[in-house]
Amino acid sequence: MGRHCQLVMGPAGSGKSTYCATMMTHCQAAGRKVHLVNLDPAAEHFEYEPTIDIRELITLEDVMEELDYGPNGGLIYCLEFLLNNIEWLEEEIGSYDDDYLIIDCPGQIELYTHFPIMRRLCEQLGRWNMAICGVYCLESQFIEDKSKYFSGVLSAMSAMVNLEISHINVMTKMDLVQGDYGNRAADEDIEGETESEKKKRQRKKRAQMERVMVEREMDRYLEPDPLLIAEEAGALEEKPSAWTLKFQALNQAIVQLIDDYSMVSFIPLNITDEESVEYVLSSVDHAMQYGEDLEPKEPDDKVEYD
Repeated sequence: MGRHCQLVMGPAGSGKSTYCATMMTHCQAAGRKVHLVNLDPAAEHFEYEPTIDIRELITLEDVMEELDYGPNGGLIYCLEFLLNNIEWLEEEIGSYDDDYLIIDCPGQIELYTHFPIMRRLCEQLGRWNMAICGVYCLESQFIEDKSKYFSGVLSAMSAMVNLEISHINVMTKMDLVQGDYGNRAADEDIEGETESEKKKRQRKKRAQMERVMVEREMDRYLEPDPLLIAEEAGALEEKPSAWTLKFQALNQAIVQLIDDYSMVSFIPLNITDEESVEYVLSSVDHAMQYGEDLEPKEPDDKVEYD
């Protein structure tokens, strides 16, 4: 039987560690054996103590101190050192024959888009008979800046193309989005409200309409709408500015690239909603066909009868 792992990627601050902790909690509650693997040599704090930790092999602090590298160069050196000593990782995960691994990766985008480091790691995991699903995290606050959002879309697409593994993209921190898209609570009357029932109904109706507008706008980000960047750049204006004219060709090329590939979409994740967490996990499991080769096991805790 093969082994399974999630490779959790994304830019710094995108919620990778929070995602890993959420998945650990959810999997353990469901009775699934799961282990956290830390591949970030600069990591400091974890909600769950990693079962396998690259810092036992090498740390970014030591590399920066001994080799006088900066943080970016030092991080690349650490991951290359791991690949050059891959037998350490093989020995560490060797005993987990049928468990589920969640691998928390560094937040340096170049590792997934410019350097072959993570691809080589994925190839090595494949040789060890591990089914891998890449999980690319992008925080929902990126939608406040369309240019920043599309840079995230392009990075996600680059990672998908370069790594050549099963892959999903997750829009994290959806609990912070106005309107709580996809995970709204039922409408409730305002506590202590003293206005007439008619005004209450009118207020509620306006709130519902606002949420509908939020949903419609969010759909354009969960399924990236290339027109968003055109609108941002003013390409749809009747009289575009000089700045728009200068960069219009580049914007159109980016729009065409995203539209041609049409391979990036995002699953919203609200960590406060169990159904949202379960949907993301089931999407990951489906992508790497988890469970199709599992065999029944004896429970760890046997029930004693009188």
